[in-house]
Amino acid sequence: MIHYILKRLTSLLITLIVATIVIFLIIEVVPGDPAAYMMGLSGSTEAADALRVELGLDKGALERYFSWIGGMLSGDFGISYTYRVPVSQLIGERTLVSVPLTVYALILSTLIAIPVGVISASRRGSVVDTILMGVAQIGVAIPNFWFAILMVLVFSTSLGWFSAVGFPGWEAGFWVSIKALTIPAFSLALPQAAILARVMRSSVLEVMQEDYIRTARAKGLSQRQALIRHGLRNAMIPVLTILGLQFSFLLAGGIIIESIFSLPGLGRLVFQSIAQRDLIVVKSIVTLLVMAVVMITFIVDLLYALVDPRLREGGRG
Repeated sequence: MIHYILKRLTSLLITLIVATIVIFLIIEVVPGDPAAYMMGLSGSTEAADALRVELGLDKGALERYFSWIGGMLSGDFGISYTYRVPVSQLIGERTLVSVPLTVYALILSTLIAIPVGVISASRRGSVVDTILMGVAQIGVAIPNFWFAILMVLVFSTSLGWFSAVGFPGWEAGFWVSIKALTIPAFSLALPQAAILARVMRSSVLEVMQEDYIRTARAKGLSQRQALIRHGLRNAMIPVLTILGLQFSFLLAGGIIIESIFSLPGLGRLVFQSIAQRDLIVVKSIVTLLVMAVVMITFIVDLLYALVDPRLREGGRG
């Protein structure tokens, strides 16, 4: 198990190094001068040059890269060009919205998808299976922003149960804040739940064909008992992969949802920073999102090893 973890940690480190280099190079080739943009049309060349020196944009690319990486390792992400406050402060404030929204959406997706997938697989070929998978197919085909607009029309405009836009802040109370995140979370969760339900169904059907399930049935267990006692653990292996990918997607891909609901999250901050040429903020957030994706992948790998001991054995080879 230790050898398996060390291999995954080495892969994680290499991925992060390559990712930071790629992100930095992509930001470097973006046309335009942040200092000139910040000074505006009325700014003089001398003032733009002075600002460029203040922001460290006059240094060489290699020096700026190592300065940026060294700062991130020490928790110093630099100063935002636009807001003139530490980037870490901006990210910390926006993370308090994006991470709870992502976790909320992932919990909803899981609670919806796993029962639907199991029920559909256990009643394969029935009317229930056809209806559930038909609804899931519709969910896969419809984008989350369409769900967002529809839910605003129904639950905010028509019924008035939830506010349409804005986030009151956690200081307003836990349940008040959770209520404000409910419609955005459902909008993110429904398409992902549709995908996860289809994966769960396929995984359960595959597991039910295994010899150990037939042996359990031959010993007198019902199909449901065999599935719960012996099948679900193995059926969860591909589901863990999808859950890891979904967490990363929900965390990084909520820009449209955060814009629709005017939520002060990371996605909206990235969008605003790109428009304002605040490249230090863009670099830092994208790097953190990549780190989150890599860490989630690492955690999923560890869960694989816990669920399937054969992976630990393979890791020694």
